Amino acid sequence: MSLKMRLARAGSKKRPYYHIVVADARSPRDGRFIEQLGSWNPMLPKDATRVSLNEERIKHWLGQGAQPTDRVLRFLDQAGLAKRDARSNPTKAEPGKKAQERAAERRQKEEDAKAAAEKAAAASE
Repeated sequence: MSLKMRLARAGSKKRPYYHIVVADARSPRDGRFIEQLGSWNPMLPKDATRVSLNEERIKHWLGQGAQPTDRVLRFLDQAGLAKRDARSNPTKAEPGKKAQERAAERRQKEEDAKAAAEKAAAASE
């Protein structure tokens, strides 16, 4: 059985509150879980204690082979319980393939129009 340490959503509509739980990887997000390990309240200001963790039980489940999701791993890294490698995606801000093709076509049309205008200006002189 593969175990995941992940967030289970609670709270009402537009007022999120998350429980950090350990669950079977096949169970649904808000479904059955094995144990609750902490909580995260994203509605609190950043300088308040938004995350609470049960460090002893988290260490236990990490020893049992539970794999934390990326968001939970961020919390564990801040608490010093696990190490999260920094990620870098330098191409994230670039437009998609089709948008790049359209931009290239647009630039080509502008260059052609500019060249035609210069040629017409030179011919009229």
